[in-house]
Amino acid sequence: MRTLSFLLTGAVLLWSSAAVADKFTATCECGKSDPQHLLPAGDRSDHSLGVEAAKCSWSKPLDIGGDKIKDSVATDLIDISGSKIQFHGVHALTMQSGDKVALPYHGSGMSKENHETRSKGTFTFADGTGKLKGIKGKGTFNCKSAGEGVSCNVEGEYDLAK
Repeated sequence: MRTLSFLLTGAVLLWSSAAVADKFTATCECGKSDPQHLLPAGDRSDHSLGVEAAKCSWSKPLDIGGDKIKDSVATDLIDISGSKIQFHGVHALTMQSGDKVALPYHGSGMSKENHETRSKGTFTFADGTGKLKGIKGKGTFNCKSAGEGVSCNVEGEYDLAK
């Protein structure tokens, strides 16, 4: 009986100490890439490689532990082949408190005349400062063309370090 009691107590403690991830949804708008440098890959006329950065604003801000995003910049490497685009980069977020967190991401989509028309991908949380130090998490994004930039719906989950 003592063994069963010990096992049940251990199971309850394990269950109660398990981290419950905070879920979120958010919407960001990233303007025209500035700078954007595209070069012909040299193998086909419709194949380009490049690097770009875009400032982003948040119409539905991501809230992490009560702290909302102040501003952010997405910087990535892109591979455009015909109407298909692949990319990976880092979205650097600055919170209202001044804390920062980096979201490495990768994705793919469609482009028209070297302009992203729609895309989707995944990201993780990394390299947080202040209250965000040690943050863990992941999520997805879906973007579509909006003016000279893109509008992205973002959803995911995170755990703050204890």
